[in-house]
Amino acid sequence: MALNKNALIRYKTIDKCLQNNYRQWTLDDLIEACSDTLYEYEGRSVNVSKRTVQLDIQMMRSDKLGYNAPIVVYNKKYYKYEEEGYSITDIPLNENDMNVLSETVEMLKQFKDFSLFSELGGIIQRLEDKVYTEKTDQSAIIHLDKNEKLKGLEHLDVLYQAIIKKMVLKIKYQSFKAREASEIVFHPYILKEYNNRWFLIGRPGIEAKKPIVTFALDRIVDIDYDTSITYKNNNFNGDEYYKDVIGVTVSNTRAERIQFWVDKKNAPYVITKPFHSSQRIIKKTDDGIIFNIFVQINFELERLILGFGDAIEVIKPKRLRDRMKRKLEKAAGFYENLA
Repeated sequence: MALNKNALIRYKTIDKCLQNNYRQWTLDDLIEACSDTLYEYEGRSVNVSKRTVQLDIQMMRSDKLGYNAPIVVYNKKYYKYEEEGYSITDIPLNENDMNVLSETVEMLKQFKDFSLFSELGGIIQRLEDKVYTEKTDQSAIIHLDKNEKLKGLEHLDVLYQAIIKKMVLKIKYQSFKAREASEIVFHPYILKEYNNRWFLIGRPGIEAKKPIVTFALDRIVDIDYDTSITYKNNNFNGDEYYKDVIGVTVSNTRAERIQFWVDKKNAPYVITKPFHSSQRIIKKTDDGIIFNIFVQINFELERLILGFGDAIEVIKPKRLRDRMKRKLEKAAGFYENLA
């Protein structure tokens, strides 16, 4: 158990003792109480020195932790709270505390689709009630990019639990190209979010020997468990799998060096929000900056480049440069005959 946690246990123990006005508490009594409580937590004797408890009382009296506890000594021997009914657990929250709590509640609520967080639901609700009873309403300061109208979010928890419990699934999946859904035996490995969409990654088939597959949650029609099939993870490592990838589309091609130029106006955005962890600055020019990244060429990379419009130029490889040229020429053609 960490030392700081031990300290918190001692603070709470001293607090509980001093709330009991039916007993007189000497320093030795407080030491004994702290030792007994730590023994209950640790399962072994913990040496609590006189100096430690004296420093604890000093810390509780100070405003370092926001306690400002009114601990006084009377008859030069006994400790008590000068204010009847005081407790460090009932300290009123200041404005900064309320703002932090309010934003924390809002952030936790973003994960309500997972049962992992549902156990926090009551705590979050009580925090929210506490916040709104002690402060006036104000608009949220932190806004997370989340679309509540996205399809497939209802599957998140089922899939999460299946991965945790190592369960094989029978998934009815209908891609955008398919006329009807197909039922697939699936060994789920990880859930991945990209660009505000969720994806399930795993291997299909009873033996899970087929290549890794990525399913968009919004194309999943139905999910069921198949307990008759043994779950096989095959030592899948999500971090390694996506190491050289932007987004979720992993191809059979090797990662390669992508070199691109970004104009002077937009370069700071690329510097502060890199395309990929491998991004490096190669050269600074009068009108912009040349960058390198080492990734697979995929759909998401192309979308990212196209999103910068005329502020970016792919230098190499040539096949990616030619592909971007064709796409931009086709896009420009849409505007030529506009009345």
